[in-house]
Amino acid sequence: METKKILIGTLIAGVAMFFLGWLIYGIALAGFMEANCDHSSARPMEEMIWWAMIASNFIWGLLLTLILNWSGSFTASAGAKIGAIVGLLCGLGFDLGMYSMTTIFSSPTVLIVDSLAYVVMFSITGALTALVMSKVKA
Repeated sequence: METKKILIGTLIAGVAMFFLGWLIYGIALAGFMEANCDHSSARPMEEMIWWAMIASNFIWGLLLTLILNWSGSFTASAGAKIGAIVGLLCGLGFDLGMYSMTTIFSSPTVLIVDSLAYVVMFSITGALTALVMSKVKA
């Protein structure tokens, strides 16, 4: 059943997005983002609204899972490729909008780095999700 495959894919993708976001933004790029972004509107870590953060990751996971399912691509390489394309388009779409309308990003370099972070996050998530979805019996 397609619903089972989509639900399991979304669960895997949402969890992967959450932990990859923590690794990429919380650890690897933390210093870069701190130095190059306006954090005046950012919540302190202790005031983070965690349910919204988790929901956001599952929604990104659902988007990627639906695209993988529609494409019928359930290999790691196909999942990584589709994830990279979706990540690049989502990252650039979001970041260019934020750069044009806010002062959050201090330079175009930040939106490029952030968009590449989306590519990495979505690519890894796409590969993992496609592999798991390939194991789910319809």
